[in-house]
Amino acid sequence: MITDRSQVTNLIISKKVAKAIKWTQVAEVVGQSKEWSTAACLGQMAMNKQQAEAVGALFELEDEAIAWLQIAPYKGSLPTAVPTDPLIYRWYELISVYGTTLKELIHEEFGDGIMSAIDFSMDLNREADPKGDRVKVVMSGKFLPYKTY
Repeated sequence: MITDRSQVTNLIISKKVAKAIKWTQVAEVVGQSKEWSTAACLGQMAMNKQQAEAVGALFELEDEAIAWLQIAPYKGSLPTAVPTDPLIYRWYELISVYGTTLKELIHEEFGDGIMSAIDFSMDLNREADPKGDRVKVVMSGKFLPYKTY
């Protein structure tokens, strides 16, 4: 019996390793971007029935696990306030250093509001560089102005 969405995430990761499946392959089966599909498999997005069944077939999941893939998850996957994984910590560091800069520039350009993480897209690619390959991340979120009332 599955009692938590994280159990399904762990099943998926285990099968991914055992079958040597790439996230791009998962995205092809899901029919969404590799970024969204990965987030969904890691428990941060809810899949529709067709997507969940496709992932279930790919990873040989039981019906109960497929049902869990369709439930709106508790979002936020970091186990601690300050992440300890070096790669994730660098993103935390990036926001710690540049967060106020991003806030100021967004407010200057758009006004008082936020960038949506709901109406959002992300694209991650390798960028060749003779001094060492670079990680290129493009994020796009709808601007949501604060309303007066």
